[in-house]
Amino acid sequence: MNRLIKTAALTLAVSFCAGLLCACGDDTEQTVIPADYGTYGADIARQLAGTYSDRTAYSQGEQQAGEFVQQAMKDLGYEPQVQTFTNSSGLASNNYVVKIEGTGFYSEGADGSYSLGRKIAVIGAHYDAAMRSDLTGTTFDGISDNASGVGCLLTALAQASSYKKMGFDVYYVAFGAGTDSYAGANAFLNSLSVEDRSNVEVMYCIDSIYAGDKVYASAGYNSLVPGSKYAMRRKLYQTYDVCYANTLYSTYGFDILYNESGIETDLNGDGNADIYNEVSANKSDYVPFDDAGIPIVFFDSYDYNFESMDEMKDTKNLTLQDYGGAVRSTPLDSTSILDAALRTEDTDEDGDGVTDKSGDVLQIRINAIAFVIMETLMKGSDDGMTPDEYQTYINNPTESTLESGVTETTAD
Repeated sequence: MNRLIKTAALTLAVSFCAGLLCACGDDTEQTVIPADYGTYGADIARQLAGTYSDRTAYSQGEQQAGEFVQQAMKDLGYEPQVQTFTNSSGLASNNYVVKIEGTGFYSEGADGSYSLGRKIAVIGAHYDAAMRSDLTGTTFDGISDNASGVGCLLTALAQASSYKKMGFDVYYVAFGAGTDSYAGANAFLNSLSVEDRSNVEVMYCIDSIYAGDKVYASAGYNSLVPGSKYAMRRKLYQTYDVCYANTLYSTYGFDILYNESGIETDLNGDGNADIYNEVSANKSDYVPFDDAGIPIVFFDSYDYNFESMDEMKDTKNLTLQDYGGAVRSTPLDSTSILDAALRTEDTDEDGDGVTDKSGDVLQIRINAIAFVIMETLMKGSDDGMTPDEYQTYINNPTESTLESGVTETTAD
């Protein structure tokens, strides 16, 4: 199995490098700018927030917001499955699900033979917002929590057709009633067959990516189980690789960080002190998947640079301190307020009349995170190889390829 995976590394590396260049005539090449997706996702987020500011779980506003998301999926050329569920009081909400099948992955069996099987990835964001009674009469519209996540989800879906060789079956899910203990995520996970559930290799959760000072990617609490850290954080580490391997920081000033507070505390309630690294205290739709032992990657914006967990908050921005630096579920989670505080003029740094860098933090984060998720998925399964990669291996059965690109001869 090791040489199979090593061979895949070269195939992916060659494909990635080729993807950075596109022919523009006989003698010229033009560099493709990563995550150059325009304003689509930010426009969707602002429209969702502005039109359906009161989209409390199970409300009429949430239903209308869900129909808006459904139509956006249709406009992208997909026919989403509408998955209706109810809570213990009989109130109903909907998930909107688009499934795009991939090529599958070849994996090695106990007898040494290889067979083609399915692996599943889930990308999800909730579209409801926690409109409490004390938020009525304010400009609250949940642009960060979580219209921003929905804009990113739909941006990833809009780019899906560009990934022709995706190995995973990818579910793009807009969760209803996320603010009701992740009811939509629970309903979706429980709707999967036993086989499909066992084939879910990773869940990417996107929530509140606008208001916080920095963008973080975190693993689940299942990675705190002794001996499980690497297996449960491997997909997380791949997101860092993708971010660093591309020009996202130099192009957009975008970076993905991970919580390095190092505070020792009992994070998961098992009576043992854990190191508060690479996990988040912020809960979202990843929780049911995390509880089921599925690796998760959670994207949100926050600020962990404090001495204690009690001090941590969304932002240190001096214009956003009315609630002690908290933005989620406060009147500050408002398009008019956050745009005024965070949005700056676009810049034309080389003076050629073309915008070089967007001053829209929402647009940058939506596009960059969508790009990182899709490119991370293209790194493939932890336990298999796409048909193209497998064919490369079959054609070169006596060689394995190290990630450095150096080949070594192996025994048949």
